[in-house]
Amino acid sequence: MLIEGYDGGPLVAGEPLLARPGFWPNHLWGRCGPAGDVEPEWFGDDGADVDAMSEALLDPGRWPVFRVPVAGGYGLVAVYRNCVDDYGVDYLITPPGRGRAQHLAVRQGDLEGETLRWGELVRIAGSPGAAAEGIEDPAARLLLLLPLLVEHALPGGATATLGAALIAVGAPRDTAPLTARRLLGHSGGKTWHDPAWGSPLSGSGSPTPPGSGLLARLGIA
Repeated sequence: MLIEGYDGGPLVAGEPLLARPGFWPNHLWGRCGPAGDVEPEWFGDDGADVDAMSEALLDPGRWPVFRVPVAGGYGLVAVYRNCVDDYGVDYLITPPGRGRAQHLAVRQGDLEGETLRWGELVRIAGSPGAAAEGIEDPAARLLLLLPLLVEHALPGGATATLGAALIAVGAPRDTAPLTARRLLGHSGGKTWHDPAWGSPLSGSGSPTPPGSGLLARLGIA
């Protein structure tokens, strides 16, 4: 797999891993609190599932790429950058055609770079590209991009929406609401980008002309 402007790693399609047990605890543990407080059973998995998936996700010889195509030809991708001494999850914007990918954010312990608000996250999750390879399921799209969420005042329906997404990917129905609250409990964290910058996803930050953000350019704002 190739991403224009993103060289230096053995990129492979990661989408098949979404259906395997243990993926979502690995991908989302950082939003639930300290790693020792997270229970795989919140996601319908067990410890052996999580350990096996960790090996697949963090293999230095294979860097999984998860593609989230968006209407208009753009896409967001999450790359598990498995450098031995420089591990992180990179989020990139891929333009239509074969244009050069743009760096969006990196999760490397902390989240650095641009962030998403809840409304933006929901709109992206519900706006899959019509003819592009990648993740089409709205629940999986929402959960994959959830680590980018930073918002201090979430709407009242956020917990129910996220709980439904968790159930859709296999989380127990009776515990999904509590897991959703845990995942959203860190949404009011620090915004890492310079407040003088405008977000390429939303045009947020300092005042920018209407339609200058990625969502507006794609016609899904």
